[in-house]
Amino acid sequence: MRSFLLISIMYLMLGCAEEPQISDLVVQYQNPKIIKPFALNDENGEITTEQSLHDQWTLLFLGYTSCPDICPMTLVKLSQVYQQLEKDYPISVWFVSVDPQRDTPAKRQAYINYFNHEFKALSGPHAQLFPFVRDIGLIYAINNSTEQEYYVDHSASVALINPRGELAAIFKAKYTANEIPLIDITTLVRDFKIIAI
Repeated sequence: MRSFLLISIMYLMLGCAEEPQISDLVVQYQNPKIIKPFALNDENGEITTEQSLHDQWTLLFLGYTSCPDICPMTLVKLSQVYQQLEKDYPISVWFVSVDPQRDTPAKRQAYINYFNHEFKALSGPHAQLFPFVRDIGLIYAINNSTEQEYYVDHSASVALINPRGELAAIFKAKYTANEIPLIDITTLVRDFKIIAI
């Protein structure tokens, strides 16, 4: 009788256990947002559309190959995230260059291959980039400089697209005083696993 009572209590305790909660570094969409049709060029110069988002989870990050800090550091982190998730989830990482003037397909390919040969590196004219970036909840700003060297302002966050091609969440960068805003690998992996259940 005592063992039955103990087992019953254990089941009750397990049943009352709280569901894991996502961190405050992620914005999860309870009703994922459908991504509007788009057409961008990949690192091989081939067209990539919204259909390429289906049947996998996609982590999407904005940047440009001349970026001095956030982009390379975030891509190193995304490579580690990818290595931790790829065995258990169908997952892809997209680097979307918001500097199409300088970032040719060949330049994007060389850049992304430095971090991970499995990653995709996309771009396109601003007329196509702006609505796509806005649609996935990220932002960028570029001036009309005639200089060879210039900075491009862009989100440091990472968008998560679900296997149905819908915007499921935004993983926010961690902002600390006097430090570059970057994603946190451990937190992102944990939050991803909760969302992907």
